[in-house]
This record gives sequence, C-alpha cells and structure tokens, in this order.
Amino acid sequence: MQITLQELQVFTTVVDTASITSAAERLEQTVSGVSRALGRLEQKLQTTLLRRTTRRLELTEEGQAFLKYARDILTSVEEAEEQMAARKKYPSGLLRIDAATPVMLHVITPLIDTYRARYPQVELELQSNEGITDLIEKRTDVAFRVGSLADSTLHARLIGTSRIRILASPDYLKRHGTPRNVEQLAEHTLLGFTKPEHLNQWPLHERSGDLLQIKPAITSSSGETLRHLALSGAGIVCLSDFMTQRDRQARRLVPLFPEHTLEIKQPIHAVYYRNTALSSRITSFINHITGALGERPFDEH
Repeated sequence: MQITLQELQVFTTVVDTASITSAAERLEQTVSGVSRALGRLEQKLQTTLLRRTTRRLELTEEGQAFLKYARDILTSVEEAEEQMAARKKYPSGLLRIDAATPVMLHVITPLIDTYRARYPQVELELQSNEGITDLIEKRTDVAFRVGSLADSTLHARLIGTSRIRILASPDYLKRHGTPRNVEQLAEHTLLGFTKPEHLNQWPLHERSGDLLQIKPAITSSSGETLRHLALSGAGIVCLSDFMTQRDRQARRLVPLFPEHTLEIKQPIHAVYYRNTALSSRITSFINHITGALGERPFDEH
C-alpha cells in the first residue's frame, strides 16, 4: 500500500482547513498537487475519505475513523523528531500556541523575539481564540488560559497571577465625574463581558457583602475590545493587570476606589495534553514565559 507521510499531511490539513485550496496555501503546494495526493490516498485505501460538494468538504464515516490514525502517525513522527532534537538539548520544529487575544498581545507576543533568539530552530504558529479551544481538535500544543480551569484532562502549569482593577480614562472622568462610592457606579456607563457572567463581578463589596455584580451598558466577548473602549473614554471597566500595566503607568487609565478594591487575582495557566518530557519545544516555551514574567510582575505601577 505504501501510504506516505506527505499524503497523511495533505489529508489532515484538508480536514483542518475544510478546503483543498486553503490546504494548498498552508502546505505551499498547488491545488492540483493536493487534490492528486488526496486521490492517491483514497485509491490506496480503496475508500472515500471526503465527500466533495460545491459548498464544502465532509468526512465520510471511513474518513472520520482514518483521521485518528493519520493524526496519531503524524504525532508519532513529530515526537520522534523531537526526541532526536532533545538529545542535542536543542528544541526544534513547529510549536502551535493558542491564547485569547489580550493574553496573546500583552503576554505572549512581547516575549516572542527573545524566545526566537534563544531557540531559532523552533517555528511558531500563534492562534487567538476568545473561547475555550479543544487542543486535540485544533492540534494545539500549548494554550494559555486566564481564570480557573474546568478541564481536568489537561496538564496545567501556573505561569503567573494578575490582579483585576476598576479603571477609567482621565477623559471619561473629566466629562462624567469620578464616582465616590459603589452606589454612584450605577450612574455611569459600565463596560462588561458578554460571557461568562462571573467576569462582570467587580472587586468591590455591595452593602450585602457580596461582590458587586454590574449591569454593563456595553458588552464584548473580548477584553481587548473593552480595553480600547475604556481608553477611548466610552466608560468604566474592570480588567486584569496584565492587559493594562502600560496604560496605568502612562496614566491613560487610572484606578478607581483603590482603597476599597479587593485584592482578587486571576491565575494564568499554560495547559497542554502532551507530557513535556516528549516535547522540548513546549517545555522551553513555558519556561521562557514563566521566567520573563517573574522578572516583571503585572501589578507593578
């Protein structure tokens, strides 16, 4: 039968991109070349792996079953290559990283240049998703997540914590005044998250003693969008220090209720499925991020 790794790579990439054209672009091959490789694979297996329609590609039942074997084979080859690189104590190969946009922009990307200078043989693929990513489905090696973790199947490593604060721009406060107590917040434009709802609990006590649950006038699924709204003077926001450190230092955003704000810190974890002993790339990247963050805490003003 003699199925090749190139044919397996073509098949999984077509599935991941849901398009022969997109797969060809990712693999830097021609569309006809990808189509022929897919055809050869189906001919060797004597089965149809993908149904082709004018609108989309759809896995057949046989294709769904074969996909797992194809991914396992490619992963085994990658791990074998990593083991050889690990023998030289020099990580190499492709590392797929996922993080929400604020984490990617404020935590990960500022440290990419120094990581690449140290490990030039590692290729990086950066993906931003506001929701929770299925690491296996998206073929992600390591993801960075803020807040408590619900998925017990993941290995996790704490890389840092980040305090949340209530902030507003000087321009907003000049136009609308500075609230002096929790009750006065109801008179202001509050910026909050679409979901999950617990992100709209601010680190202040209500009269009942519970955390303040706000009713935002403007919501977004992205903390980065909320940050830009606050910077533009659109309202008052509650964000994590890792996003706003430079804004606070430059006084583009100023803390409100500093004496009454509870010290609530969000954990930031690196999560992964693989054992780091099998991937020097994952180990090296997490160590690099953790070491750098230890040298410059988020809550420094």
